[in-house]
Amino acid sequence: MASTSLTFPSLQPQFGLSKNPIKTPNLHRRLVNFPITASVSEPPSSISTPAPVTESKNLPTKKIPGNYGFPLIGPILDRLDYFYNQGRNEFFKSRVQKYQSTVFRTNMPPGPFIASNPRVIVLLDGKSFPVLFDVSKVEKKDLFTGTYMPSTELTGGHRILSYLDPSEPKHAKLKTLIFFMLKARRDMVIPEFHKTYTELFETLETDLAAKGKVSFGEANDQAAFNFLGRALYGVNPNDTKLGSDGPKLIQKWVLLNLHPILVLGLPKLVEELAIHTFRLPSFLVKSDYKRLFDYFYEAGNYVLDEAEQMGISRDEACHNLIFATCFNTFGGMKILFPNMLKSIGRCGIKLHTQLAEEIRNVVRSNGGKVTMAGMEQMPLMKSVVYEAFRFEPPVPLQYGKAKKDLLIESHDGVFEVKEGEMLFGFQPFATKDPKIFDRADEFVADRFVGEEGEKLLKYVVWSNGPETESPTVGNKQCAGKDFVVMFARLFVVELFLRYDSFDCDVGVSPLGAAITITSLKRASF
Repeated sequence: MASTSLTFPSLQPQFGLSKNPIKTPNLHRRLVNFPITASVSEPPSSISTPAPVTESKNLPTKKIPGNYGFPLIGPILDRLDYFYNQGRNEFFKSRVQKYQSTVFRTNMPPGPFIASNPRVIVLLDGKSFPVLFDVSKVEKKDLFTGTYMPSTELTGGHRILSYLDPSEPKHAKLKTLIFFMLKARRDMVIPEFHKTYTELFETLETDLAAKGKVSFGEANDQAAFNFLGRALYGVNPNDTKLGSDGPKLIQKWVLLNLHPILVLGLPKLVEELAIHTFRLPSFLVKSDYKRLFDYFYEAGNYVLDEAEQMGISRDEACHNLIFATCFNTFGGMKILFPNMLKSIGRCGIKLHTQLAEEIRNVVRSNGGKVTMAGMEQMPLMKSVVYEAFRFEPPVPLQYGKAKKDLLIESHDGVFEVKEGEMLFGFQPFATKDPKIFDRADEFVADRFVGEEGEKLLKYVVWSNGPETESPTVGNKQCAGKDFVVMFARLFVVELFLRYDSFDCDVGVSPLGAAITITSLKRASF
């Protein structure tokens, strides 16, 4: 591991900050579903030994249940159920109950007239789901967003790494380039994260004191993008022509990539016609994307130099940097951090105190420094992060097309899949499989603590592969898997170095939770 470290003076001889919490009134807003009060709720107690995964012994061969309905009509009806009549979770849950199977056939959005073939075989348990990672059995070509692929006009005319199958020659080159960038800048991650998120927390505190409440989302978006610019490229976007516009430009661009599978809260008929039936034209974000391109072309000069030596054009490399940084990483932080605040907040003050004690004791024993080695000595913090990835994986949908006739096993049966059929997995169901995880539908903070807990890490698959495995040029596991885990840990560490506890209200947004901070209690010990 890299030896990157950061000194926290307040954690050296004298160990304290303000003891006075910031008092704020309750928040009432249209999007709020429920409050989180750290002083009321308590974390779940330690889990029992997890139920073992059933082995494949004499499982019956079954026909895959379900059907696709009539052409055109069936896909549209399923789309309406998925988005409106039932909602995503109930869409899958109702079909599991109907067919008494976690493997079945259905149509996945968007369907007509964006996707020519919406037919999929759904895999919803932790035993069948991993076939989607096996590139010897499934093809990943042009399947990153599912049964449709956004126009390459949104990425400079290039098919980006995320849409390439490992069998394609460019896949290895482009993934190697991403590995190069992450390795070259790894020593900057911890100091730049501290700098950027200190600025974020100071801003939140100021606004909270002035207004009594503060939205986490917009401030987090700005901090996430600034951190990535500083850590990966050594250039703060705010110091360039891009200024503070990066997150807004990214969101508009991502919308054009993902609008066929999003719900924006518009009236149903308007939303169906405007974003689920036809593609939005790429020219709507052409000028915005050009501004992002100009920033990355200049800031990422050292990566583009390496790309040219590898035989990749600077133009293609730059578009891949934009996608990897803005779509994959920034998009992940935009979803992951609010979800982590939501789940940690629900666990209450007992967990907050345990995390603060563990984190501060380790940092203090390391001379007030946060290091990667030190974070490995924080089992509860690490477990909380893994549980966040299990509980609400930032990329829930996974696709793969069968390369050959396959036999796929669930806990209850064996299913025959024909070559060319599309497989789809909804990860939040697979990672809440009750035959693998005890109390699977609960956020259990210490789930992965200890030897038995660590055995469950192979079922944490947020990165398009098991947590116990590593990304390579020959698989489709996220190139930045370890980088993402590190900054998720840093977020929890920074939070509880600075605060004893916090309160927040939670609403909904098209991507993840909408968090409003209502109190932040500064560190008192």
